[in-house]
Amino acid sequence: MAISGRTLICLKRLSLLLMMVMAMAVPGFNEGAAFSKEFTLVHTNDFHGRYYPIVVASDNATAQTGGSRKGTPGFTRSGRAGGFACQATLLRQLREARGDENVFAVHAGDTFSDDLLGDLTKGEAMIRLMNALGYDFLALGNHDFDYGLDRTRELAALADFPMLAANVTLRETGEPVFGQPWRVVTLGGVKVGFLALGYHNTGQTTNPENIKSVFFSSGIDATRRYLPELRQQSDVVVVVSHQGMAVDRKLAREVKGIDIILSGHSHNWTEPPEKINDTWLVEAFSNGVLVGELRVRMNDKRVAGVEQTLHVLWNDQCQPSPDVSALIDKLREPHRQQLEAVVGTAGEDIGRQYKTASPFDQLVGEMLRQETGADVALLPGVGYGLTLRAGPITRETLYTLLPHSSKLVTLDLSGAQILKILEQTATNQKAADPLAMVGGLIQTSGMGWTVDYQRPSGSRITDVTVNGKPLAPEAFYRVATHSGMLAGVHRYTTFAQGRNLRRSDRLITHIVEEHFQRRGSVSAPEG
Repeated sequence: MAISGRTLICLKRLSLLLMMVMAMAVPGFNEGAAFSKEFTLVHTNDFHGRYYPIVVASDNATAQTGGSRKGTPGFTRSGRAGGFACQATLLRQLREARGDENVFAVHAGDTFSDDLLGDLTKGEAMIRLMNALGYDFLALGNHDFDYGLDRTRELAALADFPMLAANVTLRETGEPVFGQPWRVVTLGGVKVGFLALGYHNTGQTTNPENIKSVFFSSGIDATRRYLPELRQQSDVVVVVSHQGMAVDRKLAREVKGIDIILSGHSHNWTEPPEKINDTWLVEAFSNGVLVGELRVRMNDKRVAGVEQTLHVLWNDQCQPSPDVSALIDKLREPHRQQLEAVVGTAGEDIGRQYKTASPFDQLVGEMLRQETGADVALLPGVGYGLTLRAGPITRETLYTLLPHSSKLVTLDLSGAQILKILEQTATNQKAADPLAMVGGLIQTSGMGWTVDYQRPSGSRITDVTVNGKPLAPEAFYRVATHSGMLAGVHRYTTFAQGRNLRRSDRLITHIVEEHFQRRGSVSAPEG
């Protein structure tokens, strides 16, 4: 059929109009910008061993708590979300729609521990499931060393994808722990380089024995070391980072030549993508309830823009993969009795908070004080775990909150030493340099106190009371805590200076489980 000149002009105008509309609808595109090639990055982070769907609630602060996000993105309703069976279906659909050769799936760390099945299989269950989902690349997080370096090496050999970190080096050689920390692949006709970064403060978050042969350093420094060579071999450079969004923003400000940062560790829900200088940054929450889809569009050999979709894996809107569902059942079957044993009943929802007072951790502190007769209990603030929903509590749900082999410790600390510990937690949350931030707010029982982050460092803590009475700096108080705190986790080195130290062989998790069984029904402490 012949096309007249007028028809051709109309078609050209229509084509231009469609391009302009598409550019306006896509974050990161300049109006009228053209692109020649495209590829898709599928990104997740911070599974913490979660392969099953979980219950989330509207306005959850994280996947595991119920605090307000204060206007930031979050869940629009309640329901069951996440799970590898639904994620497998989404990945298959994306690969079919975009072309398998144009899709690359990455995970930004904290993968296989913090879960009872993960502990029972020492991470193997998660790696086998990620193999089934077809992951392509993984940056090692701090909790990916919870079973020790030798076990992480075994899991890396089991994985069908590289598990890397440029800033995690062997003390003996100074070289990255699992070899060259970057890969270059061709996606949609584009050479894309991926650089993996681990968590610089891993030594403050795990048992020192697990990592004694490796050294964790600045990912920013490591990027400066490897970026020039990676840039030479790539059209696009993607950093897969477990440094946390605050540090990744610093990376984007200070190091030029990075096109995209896929972030992990801080559990941020990043929507829309952030842009600092010429670098796009995204993160996809935690626990596998979100899957990030980032369509990257090229103009010649430069990123013209990105289009983001964050897929909430609502279980009532997905068709679970039969193959992955069967694999999950197979992996659970040898351990099912232990996983599904009921250890108590929650009289109400009991959640975990990370940056504020946490109902679950206050409950644990109360149990430790009852167990030991201590004046106060002090526990670290951590960001993993699932809310105990009202009703029966299974052992595997409890272990999402207390997965590690920390043992009970009691000791005497002076009021001045307790105040120093509280000042350290304020520094951990609001350090001048984001590289110095580590952990969540310390969790206390038997105490009251106020923190004001606007005050100068060293004077942020006021109104400290113990059992309703003002803290006396010269007096000594009996403190219940655990072996991780005694070892200096989250820079709480003051515990090692305590006196009348008593170490127990009893695991905190076992103590809490016994209290749950004795009480029958548990609720969060008042106040």
